[in-house]
Amino acid sequence: MTATTLTADAYSEQVPLKNWIALLGGLIGAFMAILDIQITNASLKDIQGALSATLDESSWISTSYLVAEMIAIPLSGWLSRALGVRRYLTWTTAVFTLSSFLCSLSWNMSAMIVFRAMQGFSGGALIPLAFSLVVQLLPANKQAIGMAMFGVTATFAPAIGPTFGGWLTENLSWHYIFYINIPPAMLVIAMIRYGLEDTPLSLSLLKKADWVGIATMALGLGCLEVVLEEGNREDWFGSSFIITLSAISVVNIVYFVINELQHPRPLVNLRLLKDKQFALSCFAYLILGMALLGSIYVLPLYLTQIQHYNAMQIGQVLMWMGLPQLLLFPLVPKLMRVFRPTHMVTFGFVMFGLSCYVNTHMTVDFGGQQLVLSMILRAIGSPFIMVPLSIVALKHIQRDDTPDASSLTNVMRNLGGAFSIAMIATLLDNQTRLHLANIKATLSTVSEQGWQRLHQQTDWFIATGSDATTALHQAQASVLNVMQRDAAIMAYNDAFMVMTGFLALAAVVILSLED
Repeated sequence: MTATTLTADAYSEQVPLKNWIALLGGLIGAFMAILDIQITNASLKDIQGALSATLDESSWISTSYLVAEMIAIPLSGWLSRALGVRRYLTWTTAVFTLSSFLCSLSWNMSAMIVFRAMQGFSGGALIPLAFSLVVQLLPANKQAIGMAMFGVTATFAPAIGPTFGGWLTENLSWHYIFYINIPPAMLVIAMIRYGLEDTPLSLSLLKKADWVGIATMALGLGCLEVVLEEGNREDWFGSSFIITLSAISVVNIVYFVINELQHPRPLVNLRLLKDKQFALSCFAYLILGMALLGSIYVLPLYLTQIQHYNAMQIGQVLMWMGLPQLLLFPLVPKLMRVFRPTHMVTFGFVMFGLSCYVNTHMTVDFGGQQLVLSMILRAIGSPFIMVPLSIVALKHIQRDDTPDASSLTNVMRNLGGAFSIAMIATLLDNQTRLHLANIKATLSTVSEQGWQRLHQQTDWFIATGSDATTALHQAQASVLNVMQRDAAIMAYNDAFMVMTGFLALAAVVILSLED
């Protein structure tokens, strides 16, 4: 048997060593691509200062990566068939390595954005291809192990991304968040070249490509990603920029769907969504993306704004979200022999939802130690979602359709993350203003407690050397800061409650499916 050809031979009981090496190489590549989504977040201020950029310009460091990644994921199935998996993985990893190095050499923000887009486009191919390799290289009785390995990349990488990036920036420099990609990327290329064999180029697939689908997909998903990433900063539909991109996105996505359903050789086989189990699993992936990236977004924000934690302190809290997963993932394949996959996924969503619910009653004293319980609950839930959900989603999917199925599930997870970040950012702004207005309304001019707090603050500022008038203004500003802080905490509680509701909905949806 050829150890590396992606054929039915890969479904034999014995898995050749080369298959495991190729799979591990693909998973390392996916881990790097997912890690790089978040790794720059803790270093934006340093990069912004080094490149003399504004805050709005620096936001495009993440946006450009995500937009390019979103476009690349649906293309991965078609390009892997046309170029061959070995050739495509080698090329895209090489481009990822080169673009990472170029990011470190960026001389201004425009160059950084271009190189990050290159990095995102090449990295976007690594994620779905790693998922596909699990199905194509392993027999059915070993796929749960492969899915567990993929699950580690999908959940552990975003959990450690901001912390790892912050540590590299503080102890070395921001350049090292890009240098760090080069050694493992070279290892990935070596493992893929060793573990997989070349397949002939399929030039007919390139010549007869669904170019209309490619164009409408790129414009539709690209513009949608920009709208979700930049919408809150641009005041949503108060901005002509956001309105224009939204219109372009809607028109192109609608046309893309129509074209894919009618095209004889579509870019992405949307007909797979006719299968109820796969369609509802994609919805579950959407909510999973919302929870994974939403929590990674909101927790560091809360710890920075309310508790004034630095990157290392935040990392010490978030590690409870990631490290316990490494202990649980190996157990999941064994548990799948005993429990039904749908029940395990439901349990995972319930635990994830519970982890969000315990954060819906936060106060100013709710810091890192108080967040550990929710981190552990999430760490318990995530492995029970990632591995069994992959099995549930692919139950009725033919092996030849795995690349398209992988593209769809990964697009849904990424869209969920983008929707969640946009929703949370908007919710925090709106709810903070609402709660602040309500707090002010309760502090009437006859409020004895309010006046007492104001007098105490005034006396304290007088004692520090301020005159009476200045001390009164300082006391008023201090009381207002406390009110704004309390309003922000209430808004964070609301955000976690919304996430709890979505996760509960996902649990109900999955429970309704048959194994």
